[in-house]
Amino acid sequence: MTSQTTIEKTGSGDEIPAVPSDGSPASGLRGHPWFTLITVAVGVMMVALDGTIVAIANPAIQKDLNASFADVQWITNGYFLALAVALITAGKLGDRFGHRQTFLIGVIGFAAASGAIGLSDSIPLVVTFRVLQGLFGALLMPAALGLLRATFPAEKLNMAIGIWGMVIGASTAGGPILGGVLVEHVNWQSVFFINVPVGLIAVLLGVFILLDHRAQNAPRSFDVLGIALLSVAMFCLVWALIKAPAWGWGDGRTWGFVAASVVCFALFAFWETKVREPLIPLALFRSVPLSAGVVLMVLMAIAFMGGLFFVTFYLQNVHGMSPIDAGLHLLPLTGMMIVGSPLAGFMITKLGPRIPLAGGMAVTALAMYGMSTLRTDTGSGVMSIWFALLGLGLAPVMVGATEVIVGNAPMELSGVAGGLQQAAMQIGGSLGTAVLGAVMASKVDSDLAGNWKDAGLPQLTPAQTAQAAEAVQVGIPPVAKGMPETIVAKITEVTHDTFISGMSLASLVACGVAVVAVFVALLTKTGENAEAGAGIGHI
Repeated sequence: MTSQTTIEKTGSGDEIPAVPSDGSPASGLRGHPWFTLITVAVGVMMVALDGTIVAIANPAIQKDLNASFADVQWITNGYFLALAVALITAGKLGDRFGHRQTFLIGVIGFAAASGAIGLSDSIPLVVTFRVLQGLFGALLMPAALGLLRATFPAEKLNMAIGIWGMVIGASTAGGPILGGVLVEHVNWQSVFFINVPVGLIAVLLGVFILLDHRAQNAPRSFDVLGIALLSVAMFCLVWALIKAPAWGWGDGRTWGFVAASVVCFALFAFWETKVREPLIPLALFRSVPLSAGVVLMVLMAIAFMGGLFFVTFYLQNVHGMSPIDAGLHLLPLTGMMIVGSPLAGFMITKLGPRIPLAGGMAVTALAMYGMSTLRTDTGSGVMSIWFALLGLGLAPVMVGATEVIVGNAPMELSGVAGGLQQAAMQIGGSLGTAVLGAVMASKVDSDLAGNWKDAGLPQLTPAQTAQAAEAVQVGIPPVAKGMPETIVAKITEVTHDTFISGMSLASLVACGVAVVAVFVALLTKTGENAEAGAGIGHI
């Protein structure tokens, strides 16, 4: 029988260190905090990596499977949306049945779904398995954080969360580099196949190292209606944002889905006050720092994920870089996140989260403004400055917001808090891609016809303009075989100029989001419940 840990309560209501339910103390590798951290880091690395590694593979997938711009968005959004919708429910599953079990199931399912994507030969199959990938990823992410919360003593928890955040940050930022190597030297399928051996390693480590932990007053039932309402609300919102460029922002269908989303969110909030064991106990949000941490994660992800989505197309389709060259050009971003994460952890321990988080978002805003100035002839040195600043600004938020959210939640809701933290990031990523994608599409639609005419090119029919706009949105010139070189050159120039104008506007919107996040960060503070963590020896 697998040993597990319960969190007992003293008469005063304080939680005391956990012990295995079978009465035996943790020994050897099982339950060792640092080996637990290594194990969950391997699993979490897959999920974080897949959030951005696909960005560098998107052009190759689009070309190989003849995908549209909307299809490419769904390859990214389907993954983020599945994660966002399922994370909190998965956190509940971990709190109820144990974080060890949910972590292992998540790793196995994620690796299997990844392999299935690599074997897919159509966009519908890729999107379907990306959704499954997201669902299984949702199982392991909050479980990983729950295991850390229960395993590390309070005085070491911030350090563990800092390293955990560094792994997520480094994996998120390193995705484009690894993706570039794999796409250029193997194929886009290898971007997904690589998760199979990594998943196997995580499972083997988990079987021998992870010790289960459960709070004594863990949830015993599930809020099925709450899950349904939240899922429908999120789907309607993101669907409206994705379809708005095609339908039009004034179209009744767009606002119909927006209205449906608002209604479902309102019904969800009302229902959560009535059900005995809600999906998200709304009392959690009475903590201003926790609420600020959640909002901060959403805003950070909107700016980061949304901005990164277009940068890969800019590097490959406008500058003509190979996938690996595009990934290497993002190395300053990756490097600064790796260096900045432990530095941010140290600063947060010494100063508290408020100053590092606000400063990080201010630097992020500056970086996004700098990215709005990128042009077709911008050199690698200038690009590297803005990418490095982006990584430096994001690092404190990746680390600090996690501690703020989890540390301000009670121990018995550690899985829910972990799910909430990750859901905020994934919702932000999905919204960032959708919102900034809508900004890009709108700008291209408004500028393309005029730029086309100003270049002296033959007038296009409305249908041809719409078809050309779809290609321009990803920086690809809509040229046909046999066109004269002079015409091809003009179309290419119009395409790149129009794409740049759209990307610049999207970057400015991301900059504005980051500025708002600076003020949200000022509401954060160190978690009040950090002392609730259990500490099981071996430190």
